[in-house]
Amino acid sequence: MDASTLGPALRLVGLRQSYPIRLGLARKTVLHGIDLELARGASLGLVGPNGSGKSTLLRVIAGVEGYDDGTLEVLGASPSVAAVRRRIGWLAEDLPFPREMRADEALRLSAGLYGVPRRELRARVDGYLERVGLADARKVALAKFSKGMARRFGLAAALIHEPELVLLDEPTAGLDAPGFAVLEDLLGEAKRRGASLVVASHLLTDIQAHCDRLVVLVDGRVGLAGAPRELAPDGGAVELEVEGLDARGLDGLEGDARARGGRVLGRFVSARNLVELYRRFRPPPPGEPR
Repeated sequence: MDASTLGPALRLVGLRQSYPIRLGLARKTVLHGIDLELARGASLGLVGPNGSGKSTLLRVIAGVEGYDDGTLEVLGASPSVAAVRRRIGWLAEDLPFPREMRADEALRLSAGLYGVPRRELRARVDGYLERVGLADARKVALAKFSKGMARRFGLAAALIHEPELVLLDEPTAGLDAPGFAVLEDLLGEAKRRGASLVVASHLLTDIQAHCDRLVVLVDGRVGLAGAPRELAPDGGAVELEVEGLDARGLDGLEGDARARGGRVLGRFVSARNLVELYRRFRPPPPGEPR
């Protein structure tokens, strides 16, 4: 079915959530009437300082936590329905698996819980471990993984069932160098097959390249919403990406910036170039030529 004939991937109206404090005699409100809508196949970035409610909002959308009041529709239904949750891929801040489990065991468990057919389990697990660079660590217990390895494994676990809605909580936190190429590849694939995407981070630079709309959360409220370019503050720092200039040309560009009253704060290797470098040296997926 064409995505244009379907309702939104997400619809939140006046969503409120709180948790008990002081032995349950009082409650602290975390989400103060969130209004939000995400079209099918679209991508949304949730940005805000730590404690702004981003993680709580993702947990509510994923059906892991409840809410007090308001309306929440996920893929046209409630996330409390098991069939709906199987269509969601959620990367939490921490791995939700026993640390003594081996990587292949945990990934097989995740795929099975999400409804991947048994006849496809082995190929799907092997393929995703290869894609995230953990094929050689398939028999290693999760407790022995570095932070970067654990984050790459989490991406595999969140996306192995090819979900319609992808929720990523601080996906770059603890991510190692090869993981940035893995993240870009998996998100690119999810977008190409029409998945809807929500990425939460306290760093705008971590998510603006992956999202066509941003929502700024402050103290559990929507402060700003719009396209990334619309939310860039006037007079703030701007990143200019240049290709095709040698060192002399870059020196001249810096000189022009100073002549126009600008202040050059530094010159760094583009993160995009680093992604391309990692992609060059990462083994291709099974069946693809080098």
